[in-house]
Amino acid sequence: MLQSLGWAGYFVLRTLSGIANSMGWSFVLHTALLTATGYSITLLMGAIYRRLIRIRPVLTWLLSVLLVILAAAAFSAIETWSWATFLSPGSHPQGVQFFGSIVLTFSLLVAWSALYYSINYYLLLEEQSDRLLRLESQASHAQLAMLRYQLNPHFLFNTLNSISTLVLLKQTDQANAMLSRLSSFLRYTLVNEPTAQVTLAQEVETLKLYLEIEKMRFEDRLRPKFYIEAAAAGARLPSLLLQPLVENAIKYAVTPQEEGADIKVVARRVADRVIIEVDDTGPGSEDVWVKAQQSTGVGLANIRDRLSQAYGADHRFETESNKQGGFSVTIEIPYQSEPAEEPK
Repeated sequence: MLQSLGWAGYFVLRTLSGIANSMGWSFVLHTALLTATGYSITLLMGAIYRRLIRIRPVLTWLLSVLLVILAAAAFSAIETWSWATFLSPGSHPQGVQFFGSIVLTFSLLVAWSALYYSINYYLLLEEQSDRLLRLESQASHAQLAMLRYQLNPHFLFNTLNSISTLVLLKQTDQANAMLSRLSSFLRYTLVNEPTAQVTLAQEVETLKLYLEIEKMRFEDRLRPKFYIEAAAAGARLPSLLLQPLVENAIKYAVTPQEEGADIKVVARRVADRVIIEVDDTGPGSEDVWVKAQQSTGVGLANIRDRLSQAYGADHRFETESNKQGGFSVTIEIPYQSEPAEEPK
């Protein structure tokens, strides 16, 4: 398309110039022949350039210059023949006249070549940039999937261990009930893509399903509470993002205390941000939590990595031991109500 537009413009401008200088209609025929010649030569040059552009730059430029010289000589030979045939019969341009024709034609083809390489290098750069973005996106999705897959075996091991304990204690009804709830929870986690995002409301429902399993073990010692603002319920976040926080709260707040502990999940929307807090009333030792996540590879470290993969620097993740006892985790993420677009 650019070739056709460019040479059509060449034909129109040279024709108007010839008519304005009273060159006659024979000049139109001469210009038409030059236009067809230039169009054909540059089509051939373009086909060769498509191969040259992908080899070593030094060879690309050397071969391109050589090709332009040869093309300019051929173009000029046809131009001088056409001039002698249609515009000045019997004349034989040579010497300075022929050299001047080559210089003008060479300048035209150099400009055309520069434009060709500029456009195609830009297109190659865009292609490489798109490929890099796709690779980065695929790597990010693979990392998110890996981090999500860390959670399932970890959680499954703990739950099966609890079921085994119930069986050993011959508490078969409780063991059966826990197996049933575990089946429902695993069905949910397997249906969802590991890199999928869910609404906060769905995440809370999953947490409640998980807590039903844990309530079989801890009964009244485990006291979960949820305070989810309606404005924040539709916010999207990576699935099973909060479950490790609640699991850690159970392990380090409920388990070591005879009276158990409260676990509170609070979510609110502030402008275009969503703030989620998970608090417990346990001993509140941050060292215990940090050692735990370092030893298992999940928990706090997993959540930090998943947040970084999903939001880059556009998030906040803070932990704090409360003075009055207990441990708090705060997550702040951008409010998104629509699923993130997948790379094509």
